[in-house]
Amino acid sequence: MAASSETTITCDDFLQFQDILKSMRSIDDKIIYALNTTLPTKSFKGQVDATATCEGLYKDLTTAHSQRDQAIKSCISQVSHHVKTCKAARDRDPDDLLAIKQLRNTQAKLRLMQSELNIEEVVKDTSLKVFHEKCRNHYIPPTFSTAGL
Repeated sequence: MAASSETTITCDDFLQFQDILKSMRSIDDKIIYALNTTLPTKSFKGQVDATATCEGLYKDLTTAHSQRDQAIKSCISQVSHHVKTCKAARDRDPDDLLAIKQLRNTQAKLRLMQSELNIEEVVKDTSLKVFHEKCRNHYIPPTFSTAGL
């Protein structure tokens, strides 16, 4: 259920970057369905190990979150470096319109990628709240913070 660690994120094309993140967020998009279909109701409690199910789902969630976080931060780092390169090119020739345009485009891409970090935080918080609501009676992760829930 976790996103593939072999998914390669390209930082050059922001739309492709967003599409890959969207596919990596599938576990978060399907968390309610996954919990509803895997956790037993009162009549089926003896047939399903809810603790193991919740523990496995939590591991999948945290793996997916860390992979996405790492991918986003890696792209931000790459694009930040590209912004510095563009600034150096513009500083060498302040009248070069192509360099100015490329700098602006790269800065805009950097802002968009930084906003993905905020989006990621919201997605992560939402998924963990749903997880906590459904699994709190079955499994409490050792690093799970209940502050703000």
